[in-house]
Amino acid sequence: MIHHTMIVSFNDSLPDAELDQFLKGMEQLMRDSGTIQTFSARRHIRVPVDDHSPVFAATAVVQFGFADLDALNASFVAPGVEEFIRGWKSRFPYQVVWVNHEPLD
Repeated sequence: MIHHTMIVSFNDSLPDAELDQFLKGMEQLMRDSGTIQTFSARRHIRVPVDDHSPVFAATAVVQFGFADLDALNASFVAPGVEEFIRGWKSRFPYQVVWVNHEPLD
């Protein structure tokens, strides 16, 4: 299994309902693509030092599980991915950093 772990950071404070919608939409898009085996997402737990993060402070962490590299690669070109990203970024700008890795267990 290959994990794709994303750290998502919205530029401005995002209402809880909007973050829930973003995460649920992302999960549904990837499930509909048939490329993922697992999905999990959690909100970032803020602490005061987040204001001094050298890159950016996270809003949420998202992890997808893929059977192999072919499935991971296919997820980037799944129908609707570009539209999803473009639509959310136009309403609520955000940044993402990710890592592809084997399970941490």
